[in-house]
Formats: sequence, structure tokens, C-alpha cells
Amino acid sequence: MKLRAISDLHLASPANRDALFALPDYPDDWLILAGDVGERFEQMRLAFTELTRRFARVFWVPGNHDLWAIPEETGLPALVGEERYRRLVETARAHGVVTPEDPYEIWTGDGGPCAIAPLFLLYDYSFRPAHVSRDGVVGWAREMGSVCADEMFLNPAPFASREAWCNERLRQTEARLAALPPDMPTVLINHFPLREDLIHIPRAPRFTPWCGTRATADWHRRFNARAVVSGHLHVRRTDWRDGTRFEEVSLGYPRQWDQSRGMAAYIREVLPGPDQAEDELAAPRFRK
Repeated sequence: MKLRAISDLHLASPANRDALFALPDYPDDWLILAGDVGERFEQMRLAFTELTRRFARVFWVPGNHDLWAIPEETGLPALVGEERYRRLVETARAHGVVTPEDPYEIWTGDGGPCAIAPLFLLYDYSFRPAHVSRDGVVGWAREMGSVCADEMFLNPAPFASREAWCNERLRQTEARLAALPPDMPTVLINHFPLREDLIHIPRAPRFTPWCGTRATADWHRRFNARAVVSGHLHVRRTDWRDGTRFEEVSLGYPRQWDQSRGMAAYIREVLPGPDQAEDELAAPRFRK
């Protein structure tokens, strides 16, 4: 029995869908699906159907692509913002998938006990240099070719902005985590990385504003995290901070993974997982 994780399946791609269909069964294992399944509900339903057939338990958190305001049918308006998120939660629950709105489940296998905590936190543009203002951050990123389609497709309604939505999610989630017993270890799951110093995107160094919030930099310590799982960056790696293991578990677009190896090669073991690295600031242990 293992706790495993993957993210960024991007099932709009036929190659990624084929890889999902070819995935073997893991009947005793739990799976974390850390966001960016796809842009349409049919892709979400496909992932939930296929993965719940193969794993004993599935946990999902939304990625930015999952939240994009994409019409499901020609001529009909797209679901947006909080309404879209709530409909995604309903879809997940209909397939038996655990969401950020559900009670935290306790892992009792090797590496446990741990509270498995799916989070939905978004980002607030705070991952930017001190000299760059909030109003200027998108232009600053664009100077080096970094543009996020969220600016067009991620509608935060009814919130006034994406950072306002992020602030509300932070408030709700912090209260839930603080209610856990203080001696209960956790596995924190969020699509976006919890720390700015974990972002390594050489091909797009100014993409950081759309990658998280500084408000969560110490959550791995505050909430006794044994491991933190994220995606979004499409740069698979393992890092250690303060004795906590941080796993970036993206699959990514077809050009970003070796299709001859299949999707199974990119599913990461979270628990029981490896021992702590000797040098927490060493080069990443895992890269495929």
C-alpha cells in the first residue's frame, strides 16, 4: 500500500489520454491528482473514471487549467470562478474522488499516520521582485516572453480578482489545517508550489507571478508536513526544506515526457517515500 501522486495530465492531448488508458492497476494504492487534468468537464470525468478504477482512493485539487472558463457546448456560456469550482467538486464527488471541500482522510499505511490535506489556494502575484508593483507585474513578465493564459481564461467571479479569491481560500484553508491535532503529520497537496524558492523554470524565469503565494512559505512547518505535493511547473523534482520533502509531480505536455515509458513511470511515490536528503539544498534528486 503506497500513496502516489501525479499532476498536469492535460488530457486535451490525445497522447496523454492514450497513456491514461494504458495505465496499469494499483488496487491497494491511493493516488493524488494535483491539478491541471484538462479544460473541459469531459476530460475531468474521463480522468476520475479511469483513475478510480485503478486506485483504491483518489484525491484531487484544481489546477488553473481546470478552472478556465471554457464553454462546454457551442453557444452556451462557460461556467466561471467559484461556480465552476463548485461544479468540479460535485463532479469529483460523483466519482468518489476526495476534494479540498471534504474532510481530511488519515493515511495509516507505511509512513503514517498522516492527514491527507487537498488544498485549493490559487496565487496572488506575490512571487515577484520587490521593485515590481502588482500593477506592473504582468508587463514585467511579458518583457521576457512570459504570459499566462489565466489572464484571459481564469475568471475569478464573484471575487473582484484572482488574488481576492486566493486570500479567501487562504483564510478558509488555514482555519481547517489549524484545527488538526498539533501532533498529526500531514501531506499537503496544492497545484501551485507553496514556496517561491522551489520554482525552477529555466525556459520561463518570469512566470513566477502565476505560481503561488508567499503566505504559505512556512505552512510545511506550521502544519507538520511530512511531504508537500504540487504540480504546475512541468519541472519534476524533489526538494527538501526544514526536513520536509517537496515533490513536484507534473506529467506535462507530450513533448515534456518520454511516451515510450508510459504514464506509470511518472507516478511518484509520496509515502512511505525516500529518506531525507543529507543536503537539503543539493541538486534535485528526481528528474525524468
